[in-house]
Amino acid sequence: MKMLFMACPVLLAIAGLGTTSALADDAQAAVPPRQNLLEKQAQFGGVALTTKVAKVVFPEHYKTPLHTHEGPGPRYVVRGRIKIDEGGESRVYGPGEVFWETGQWMYAENVGQGEAELLVIELVAPK
Repeated sequence: MKMLFMACPVLLAIAGLGTTSALADDAQAAVPPRQNLLEKQAQFGGVALTTKVAKVVFPEHYKTPLHTHEGPGPRYVVRGRIKIDEGGESRVYGPGEVFWETGQWMYAENVGQGEAELLVIELVAPK
């Protein structure tokens, strides 16, 4: 529960998988589109938390660098297959699956064919 109220800095710099072609190098610089759908502050047990909901689309074979998010929360896989490496554990999630991201340092990788889409819900403590 204590982890719920801890906020981590957001690292937005994201890089793709390494390849040898110049065209692939240009693709690495592209950041997956993140569409912010909702940001709402509410009181939970006397603590103000901001709930953020975003849609993130990962290109085929895309892998993030090591990063954190502003807060923990559930993640829902809309389409595709996402591999999550967090806290020394690795797991692959597919369409319709939900997982909890703790706010620890992690990697996310699109391991399916085609794009992968994730609904990210973050619970952010005041700064």
